[in-house]
Amino acid sequence: MELSAISSVLETIGMLTQQVTSLLGVDDQVESLERELRWMQSFLKVADSRKADNEVVRDRVSDIRDLAYDAEDVIETFALRVASKRKAGFSNCIKRSACCLKEGCLLCHTKSEIEKITVRISELTRQLKTYDVTKLGVDGEGPSSSALRRESRRPYPHIVDDNIIGLDGDIKTLLPLFVDEESECRVVAICGMGDLGKTTLAKKIYQHDQVVSHFKYLAWVNVSQQFQKRKIWEDILSKLSSTNVRGSNQSEEEIAQKLFKFLEDNKCLVILDDIWSIDAWNSLKPAFPIERNSNSKILLTSRRKEIVSHADPRCYQCALRCLNNKQSWELLQKIAFPISDFTGYGVDEKLRELGKDMVKHCAGLPLAIIVLGGILATKNNSLNEWRKVSTNVKACLKRDTSDVKDVLALSYDDLPPYLSPCFLYLSHFPEDYEIHKGRLIQLLIAEGIVSPNQEEDCGEIAEDVAEGYLMELVERCMIQVCERDIATLEVKTFQMHDLMRDFCMSKAKEEKFFYIVDQSNACSSSTDQGFRRISMHEYCRIQCIKSTKLRSLLFFKEIPIEALLPRSLVSYEEGESRLCNPLASILFISIIGISLVKLQGIWTYMLNNFKLLRVLDLEPINDFFGCKLPSGIGNLIHLRFLSLRDLSFVRSKLPSSLGNLRCLQTLDLRLERGSCSHSNSIYVPNVIWRMLSKCKSRTKLKLGTLRKLLTLVNFSTKKCYLKDLINMTNLRELEINGPFKIEDFNEELDKNPPIIQANYLHSLSVISNEIDTRHLTHLLSCCGNLRKLSLAVEISKLPEYHYLSSNLAYIKLIRCKLEEDPMPTLEKLPDLRILEFHDKGFKGKEMFCSAHGFPKLESLSLMYLENLEELKVDEKAMPSLRGLEIGNCHNLNILPNGLRFITTLEKLKIESMPKTFIAKVLQGRMHDPFIIVRD
Repeated sequence: MELSAISSVLETIGMLTQQVTSLLGVDDQVESLERELRWMQSFLKVADSRKADNEVVRDRVSDIRDLAYDAEDVIETFALRVASKRKAGFSNCIKRSACCLKEGCLLCHTKSEIEKITVRISELTRQLKTYDVTKLGVDGEGPSSSALRRESRRPYPHIVDDNIIGLDGDIKTLLPLFVDEESECRVVAICGMGDLGKTTLAKKIYQHDQVVSHFKYLAWVNVSQQFQKRKIWEDILSKLSSTNVRGSNQSEEEIAQKLFKFLEDNKCLVILDDIWSIDAWNSLKPAFPIERNSNSKILLTSRRKEIVSHADPRCYQCALRCLNNKQSWELLQKIAFPISDFTGYGVDEKLRELGKDMVKHCAGLPLAIIVLGGILATKNNSLNEWRKVSTNVKACLKRDTSDVKDVLALSYDDLPPYLSPCFLYLSHFPEDYEIHKGRLIQLLIAEGIVSPNQEEDCGEIAEDVAEGYLMELVERCMIQVCERDIATLEVKTFQMHDLMRDFCMSKAKEEKFFYIVDQSNACSSSTDQGFRRISMHEYCRIQCIKSTKLRSLLFFKEIPIEALLPRSLVSYEEGESRLCNPLASILFISIIGISLVKLQGIWTYMLNNFKLLRVLDLEPINDFFGCKLPSGIGNLIHLRFLSLRDLSFVRSKLPSSLGNLRCLQTLDLRLERGSCSHSNSIYVPNVIWRMLSKCKSRTKLKLGTLRKLLTLVNFSTKKCYLKDLINMTNLRELEINGPFKIEDFNEELDKNPPIIQANYLHSLSVISNEIDTRHLTHLLSCCGNLRKLSLAVEISKLPEYHYLSSNLAYIKLIRCKLEEDPMPTLEKLPDLRILEFHDKGFKGKEMFCSAHGFPKLESLSLMYLENLEELKVDEKAMPSLRGLEIGNCHNLNILPNGLRFITTLEKLKIESMPKTFIAKVLQGRMHDPFIIVRD
């Protein structure tokens, strides 16, 4: 249900009503509107809790969302415009009178718009009240579609699928956990996304000869989403023993105690298939003696990984993965071809090529492969028929994979209200797109899907709440972690399984959540006017978008240069554009002016027609985007997210109208420098402070009011005030690039005021030619939770160990020219995992790593240390080292003898080192894959 839209508008109203003057004149109308919206919110909460999928309710969800958005737009527009006029002040009576007249007109218009919305809401409320919410779903209209899906997927342990590929290794790993007497594992969990084979693997274990002979009693129960605790316990007891407790007068406590005692006294295996929540496990757990040394064991399957950590501290988790290409083709063959085809001449080579190509579209999901195999099996091995399927394989899968859709829908049905819009938002991104976590979090907050007001409820800032939501989707196996930070192991990027994305897109389309411009509609005359969010996967003329109520516009495709050329030079064939004039490339330079006009036209259309935009992400659009950023950008007063990253303009000066964007939460001004303007700097007007409040100083960039800033790059004390950093208590990443000086510095470090009080700061980068070692030491002493540190500053020695954060996991030292060996200091850091010296990071001759130093170091890189002659490593130093990289250290004669004590070392990379050094390394190990040598 669409709860996030109503929640967003109610929070906006609540925030603005605290500022009474902002809504003065329309407060009665807003109060009435708020009451109606709260009733709708209550209605949707009840309907969602009952998993109601009544068609009438579904049809009204988009109406409710539109009403909520319209209400928020009208109220926020009024508040922002009135506030800006009143803050601007009046220089004379004439201006004051004119301004009051405009405000009066705005007030009348706003009242009229709110009354129209209230009438629409009243009519919709009347319609909804005719449907009794208590009778929605399973209580009154029979089983819902989600309940039917669950029933259709109910497994039976005696039926085992013979089409099993890729589980042999898992079976081999799991069997000893059940049958070996020495195994202390009491609980085994199999987890993974829908239909990866969790239940199939559990059946294989359940029916395995060794398991059957090892356990005296076995029981299989399906838990599923809707279950009764008492019934589950009764089912297990009746299957394990002859005791029939069904319908007895025994209490739940007595039944649980009886089951507990039976499992404790006997050697039993209980399979709990399809557990959906931690609450479900906690509810069932009292009947299982998992914390005692009993001979009974529990095997559970679940789509949610976090359940495993709550099951038992000694629990073994088997995480199933998608099939690889080889396994996928092997499974497809079993379904698509009769057995006789494998005994004779094998599979026709052309069919093999088509099959291997088609099966990639199943993205390793077994059920999808089985469905595709079933389609191909009906084609009688006809090459022409296979080609027809291959040409439109995705359409065939969508048409015939109702079972796959049902499996994925079960996961969606189980999502709580706060996760549904987060999941649907992921369909904005193109297929196989790596979604950057930070960017996604910023978008979710800007869209109102995750609200800053949730900070108070959770005791966390909104970014932490959003990250928690995304990790919950990971734990539910609905999105996949693509890349992690090599040092902190934090998630960097996500990706969606192709079929999960297809399902996500179908749900988003069904709920009119957003509109995608892609190859299927990029050339159409205009996009649907009813959508508030548009994602551009293919380029279309921006003028095709007619929706004046657009809230977000995201680009994922560069604008082709042909789109900026006159139409006479471009031909369009089969939806593709190409230059038709052979002189086009020669004429291109002469029509640069035309291109600039076209780009200006794109800006003009966006700024004039999309005035309600909250998200404008131009990052991937292309490098060059016109003469300059237009001053009209300041008219988009609702903007929360604006990314201009990697764009370049002829003029690098940004307009002062940026100061009008008072709602802005994310502003990425990392423009492409030097490509067009031939300048190494970008001029940022001193108006950023106006986004929140006034500041008197005029000499430097004012950042003091940006208290909730998370990332700050290119900070220098020459351009900004050092004291402003102390107000940024939510700062996560800080890059100092330029001079760093502390005025009125006290020689005794502990007597200086703190520079930073951000408990969340985990990444610090300092690039400076002007920094005092004492100032750097004081800065580092203020960063107690730092995880990543990069220093590109010239200092003779590192600060003492106690000034460095004990949480540091990654350190990079570049051009530091350290004279004193830094190893005795760095080796004491308990969590340091990656250490890199680059480009004269150390200019001394010797480095020494003592015994027990660097307890968690996994990677050490020594590059361009021209003076380094000897690296000494004691026995028991760096016990976790896995990778060592040495390059351009021309005076280093030999590897340290202590490396032979490091048994964990997996890779030694040698680059641009003297031949004598390489010869000593390779002596007797010429073909060792452990060693990589590059010139």
